[in-house]
Amino acid sequence: MNISEFEDAYEDQERIRGTLLATSISELGVREPLVVDASVTVGDAVEAMNQHHTGYVLVEKLGRLVGIFTERDVLTRVALRDGSAALAVEEVMTPRPETLEADETVSFALNKMSVGGYRHIPIVDRAGKPLGVLSVRDVVDFLVELFPEDVLNLPPTSQLGIGRSLDGG
Repeated sequence: MNISEFEDAYEDQERIRGTLLATSISELGVREPLVVDASVTVGDAVEAMNQHHTGYVLVEKLGRLVGIFTERDVLTRVALRDGSAALAVEEVMTPRPETLEADETVSFALNKMSVGGYRHIPIVDRAGKPLGVLSVRDVVDFLVELFPEDVLNLPPTSQLGIGRSLDGG
């Protein structure tokens, strides 16, 4: 019996939906968080972000997550502000960020990221201690694993001739 393209696409959609609903965040292998103390300066936090090639640092006090400091915070709360590099990061961080626990599903995380417009969500234990960070990139990598044939068969470069850079494109 031949399966139509429509039926095949529907089966793929159901497989993806089931995988997203069943896969927990812990199964994605989320990376170790980049954590700084609330008292460090903005300059030190930005330097840590640059050294680790990431767009965030988690901010903690006494071992508990109290905030997240992101590239967006740099642009909206720090840039062009006199003396901002010497400010304590807790003065310009996003306080009490949305968090997830490692046993929550990828679909729940995607919904929270989409609704809130987040690119990074801290993963914490029940006591609020940072365990990791889930990023949009982690979710994209997970989705790519669901479609290896489709992704691996794409041409290696853009048809537009635009080069790759660390800043996008």
